[in-house]
Order: sequence, then structure tokens, then C-alpha cells
Amino acid sequence: MAYAAPITDIRFTLDDLGLLQRVAGLPGCEEISADLVDAILEEAGKLAGEVIAPLNLKGDVQGATFENGVVRTADGFADAYRAFTDGGWAGIPFDSDYGGQGLPWLVTVAAMEMFAAANIAWTLCPTLTIGAVELLAAHGSKEQKDTYLPKLVSGEWAGTMNLTESHAGSDLGALRSRAKPAGDHYLITGKKIFITYGDHDMTDNIVHMVLARTPDAPAGPKGISLFIVPKYLVNPDGSLGPQNDVRCLSLEHKLGIHASPTCVMAFGENDGAVGYLVGEENEGLHYMFTMMNNARMNIGISGLAVAERAYQQARIYARDREQFGPIIQHPDVRRMLMTMRAQIEAMRGFAYEAAAYLDIAKRHPDSDTREAAQTRVDLLIPVVKAWCSDCGVEVASLGIQIHGGMGYIEETGAAQHYRDARIAPIYEGTNGIQAIDLVARKVLRDGGAAATDYIDSLRSEIKSFEGTDVGDAAVLSSRLSAAVDALARATDWLVANGSANRASTLAGASPYLTLFGIVAGGAAMARAASGAAKGLKNGGDHSFYSAKLSTAAFYACHILPQADALATAITDGSEAVLAIDEDLL
Repeated sequence: MAYAAPITDIRFTLDDLGLLQRVAGLPGCEEISADLVDAILEEAGKLAGEVIAPLNLKGDVQGATFENGVVRTADGFADAYRAFTDGGWAGIPFDSDYGGQGLPWLVTVAAMEMFAAANIAWTLCPTLTIGAVELLAAHGSKEQKDTYLPKLVSGEWAGTMNLTESHAGSDLGALRSRAKPAGDHYLITGKKIFITYGDHDMTDNIVHMVLARTPDAPAGPKGISLFIVPKYLVNPDGSLGPQNDVRCLSLEHKLGIHASPTCVMAFGENDGAVGYLVGEENEGLHYMFTMMNNARMNIGISGLAVAERAYQQARIYARDREQFGPIIQHPDVRRMLMTMRAQIEAMRGFAYEAAAYLDIAKRHPDSDTREAAQTRVDLLIPVVKAWCSDCGVEVASLGIQIHGGMGYIEETGAAQHYRDARIAPIYEGTNGIQAIDLVARKVLRDGGAAATDYIDSLRSEIKSFEGTDVGDAAVLSSRLSAAVDALARATDWLVANGSANRASTLAGASPYLTLFGIVAGGAAMARAASGAAKGLKNGGDHSFYSAKLSTAAFYACHILPQADALATAITDGSEAVLAIDEDLL
């Protein structure tokens, strides 16, 4: 099924929700205009729809292959990657000193949404490289930046993240990979699993970011260091030298994203893989979180992207499929389509808002404003990652349901979206871990200050919407106000009980994250309703803006009411999670 980049919807999110206006005046963004962004979106949409999307089904069927120690991507993947790098897309958010275009993250996530919707298995490669650039730009030495960033920013080389080991899983403190000092470098030994694009044929070199322990490192997470381990060593003049002692042992056979090579990697089977320490010893986990947080944002965007792809296909099928007339006429099919549409628009508005805060945190001239924006980003990132990826799975599942029996067989392609979406709630720390991070580190650690500040900002925003003529979406303001109250009630309960009963508090972490996401999405829909009302008043496209108001009204009536039930589950239901002895489960 073809993919059409939703440029009009993306433009609405950027312009009518006021997000582009927030970042356009920041230092380095002075030349950002609606016309420039439109041109970028149009070109990204063409690349996504015409070059990358046609490879989605083909890649799923063919998959990545591993033979005689060589990993090959599906037919056409390498050519599409060259088109991507030739267009300069690999470096759009990065410093021009290293060949980047210096565009805002807000614009970057809009482009990445389109690429991910076109083909999530393909997009994982540039997504990880973007994270590696962020890591090195923040923590690498000048020599490391000069050696690796130009090639990574251009996309000539790819980056990877090497954390997980088979015995440890998410418990990174238990990792066993070793790093032995050897002059100006270290020799790395160990095995890593689940390494996305750990080896492939799309770039000349692959730069692995590897966590390992030095000989005298303390036990646990405080003894982890971070190393650059290139597949091919780099000569002083920047040319590629011999292959490093790094190799792929096998590829995982997965539920979805078949075309993305998920590798078991071996480091140092012979003399030891040459690695270069990033920053200081034992600070590796801290540094890696820069890459992980970038990846979490992008995984949230991938949830949105796969949802958009599934919705487009389900909508077309519902219009064409005859069952006592086109099935799009049936109320329950309409309900499912509206659920998909409303979730997508809420995700897009919320995730793009987080990206705008990221731009402010990086670029604003006032240090206090930067700090406040970074605090907001830290609060929102786990919600973007987990809520959007959960919604992506839900929307893809509804896509199968709309197809009926035809959705459960592979020939329609609806099942692929679900299979591809299902990894996102597991990636980069499972969504349960994201919920624990949200509650333990982002809410309890500061006594609820950041969460309360966010809640207060929503209440102020709701007041600003009062009196706006939004037609059927008028119910949104009162429903959003009630949902914000539910979030405040749950937040207060967590803060009051967090120190006394940690287990019960964390038992409510996942419902709290879902509640937070629903409310944040509702706020985005309120902004959309306000923007649509203004568009109608100014004589804009009546059908387009009226549909935005109807979608906002649907969100208010069908999704926001879940907030109160989730708050009750948190405040009254945590003990029930722990009531049964674990031996009886």
C-alpha cells in the first residue's frame, strides 16, 4: 500500500499550534520561515513516498541476510540510503561546523516522522546515527569530534548503540564487557545482543558506541565506561584502515522489522577490539543517556509514524471494501477510524511540542529559560517514548480490525504495521521502565515540582481557550480541565506516598504515564481546536478545519474520560497489584 506523507497535517501542527513560531526566533533559527519549512517538508515527503516507502513490504518479505559472516540489507535499501545522504538529510539538525544544516529539532522530527512512516525498518539506521552524533557532540573530545562527526553527520558512516548483554537485559549494571588500557586506546572484549544495524552494507564504516568496564571499575552502574569502537580503524589522514576486531555472530529472527538487521556482536575475539574512551572512566552510563534520550524521542516518533501508515491503509480499505455498502459507512468502523485519527493527531501535537522545548533548551540565549525548557524535556521524554509507542501498537491493531479477516493475513500488509510497531514499547528501556523513570526520577525526585509546573501551565492554557468559538469541540475545554485535575490528583498521591511505600507507588507508574500522555495529548488537541477555529474565522479550508474540530471533539468524548479511571487505579488500586503472593501468579 502506498504512503502519502501527511504534509498538510504536519504543516497544521507546526503552524496552527504555534510550534514553529516558538523556535523560529531562536539563535541559529533566524532564517527559518514557513516557506522554507514547507519546501523541506515537500522534499522529505517525496523521498519518503517515492523512494523509501516502496521498499517497506519488499524489505519485510526479503529481510536482512547473514551469510559467511557478511550482513546484507534488503534489495534497494543501500540505494535509498544513498539518496537520503545525497540530499543532506542525515545532518539536518547538526552544527554546520561538521557539515550539518543546523535546522531545529522540531523540523527534524517532522522529516523523521515521514521517513519512519515510509519504512521504519530502514529508518532505524539513520535514527541511531543521529543519536551517536548527539552523544559525541556532547561528550567527545575535539579529536574524536573531528575524526568521527563529519562522516557521521554526512551519513557516510553509521552509528550504533551497544548496551545489552544476554545475561543482563535492562540491568546495565550487570554488564561484563571489558576494556583493558593499551596506550592511547583500550582493548574491548565482550558480546552484545540486540544491536540494531550492528553490521550492514549501507555505509563505509560503522561507529559502535560500546559500554564496558575497565579493570579497576567499581561494581554496578557506577563502574561503566563508554568507548568508540569503529568497525574499520581510522588512519590519521581520515582514511579507513584495517578492520577492527569486531564482527557480527548472527542475526535475530524477529516478529517484525525484518529488514532491520538485529545483530549479536562480538568484540575482541582475537587480539581485542580497539576502542577509544569517551570522557572519563566510569561515567559511561551518564554519557550514553544522551544517546538513549535522543533514541527515546525518535522511538516515540516511530510510534506516531507507524500509526499514520496503518491509518492511511485502513481508511483506504474502509472506503473500498463492500459489506452492505462501503464499510466506512458502518458506525463502529467510523469509531475505529476516528480513534486512530484522534490518537495520531494528539501524538503528533504532543511529540512536536517536546521537540520545540528541546530546541529552546539548546538554543535560547537566557540560561534560566534553557534550564526550564530542559526540565520540561526531561519530564516529557519518557511519555513521548512510551505513550506514543503504546498508541502506535493500538492504532496498528485497529488497522487490522478494520480489515477484518483480510487484516490477519499477510497479503494486505496491515499485519506488517502491527508487527513493526510492536518492538517500540520494548526498545530503549521498556515502557514499564519509562514509567518508573517518570515517577521515580521526574516526579518524586523533585517532590512533584516539574510535574506540578506542567499541570499549572495546562490550567493556564485552558483558561486562554475559554470563549473561543470551537463549535462541537467546546466540550474539550471542560473535559480537558477534568482530566488535568485527575493528573494533579494522581501526582499529589504519588508524591505523598512515594517515600513511605515505594512498591505501591511504582505499581501505579504505568497507569500514571498513560494518564499523563492522554492529558498531554488532550492539551495538543485543545491547541488544534483553537487553531482550527481561527483558520475557519480567517476563511481557511472549511472541510479541513471542520474535520480538525470534529477530531478534537471525538478525543474529548472518547479518550479524555479515561483519565479519571486511570487516576483511580493509581490512588486506589496500587495495593491490588501486589496483593497476591508471587508464587500464586
